[in-house]
Amino acid sequence: MHRPANTTIFAYTTLAIALAWTPVAWAQSHEHGEKEAPERVGDAYPLNVDPVTGVKLADIDQPVVLLHEGRELRFASEENAEQFKADPDAYLPKVDQLIIEQQTPLYPLDTCVVSGEKLGGDMGEPIDFVFGNRLVRFCCSMCVGTFEKNPAKYLEKINAAVIEKQQADYPLTTCLVSGEKLGEMGEPIDYVSGNRLARFCCPRCVKTFEKNPAHYLVILHRASEHAHGEHGEHKEHDDND
Repeated sequence: MHRPANTTIFAYTTLAIALAWTPVAWAQSHEHGEKEAPERVGDAYPLNVDPVTGVKLADIDQPVVLLHEGRELRFASEENAEQFKADPDAYLPKVDQLIIEQQTPLYPLDTCVVSGEKLGGDMGEPIDFVFGNRLVRFCCSMCVGTFEKNPAKYLEKINAAVIEKQQADYPLTTCLVSGEKLGEMGEPIDYVSGNRLARFCCPRCVKTFEKNPAHYLVILHRASEHAHGEHGEHKEHDDND
């Protein structure tokens, strides 16, 4: 389910609150009369595929980054980005479906983040809602409306649940970017991207991660597979991570 995202949100836990919502472009000085650059709403683009062609992004050094109503998307080429801009509604439903498939196994809550009702209980099938590249699951449409009034409040709850649920079984003892031993540079930074925990040694590595999330999320997914013996049935998610 896709709805346009129009509100910049800041929802991460501790230091990650400030880092995870870093805009793709920063505001220029108002003193010089320059227009403020748009800011990203929500998570960096979490998929390893170009929304238009399906080309893998993990090995592309500099994917083309596009903000569509605040939502970040990444493409293998300028041509693909322009094709998307000409007809976004032709591609967004597929992107949303891939995000739902990717993030459903990672989703940390079995209750509605707004009402606290059990998902899949008396209210029927949960509503899968994609906000800023993040899957959020609700018991009913009324809760979707409540969420949209203050998404930061509810995303912070989800982030905390992701960290709590995934930290114990996190597959790496080193920083996902630098390879430095976690803890040697102080407390690791727990960062949530696409309902997946990623741990870093320092803020600089978070910024590096955000330049090409697909590359690092594939590394993280494969490390998790190796650590937990997950094969075969997760290949499709590996392709999209």
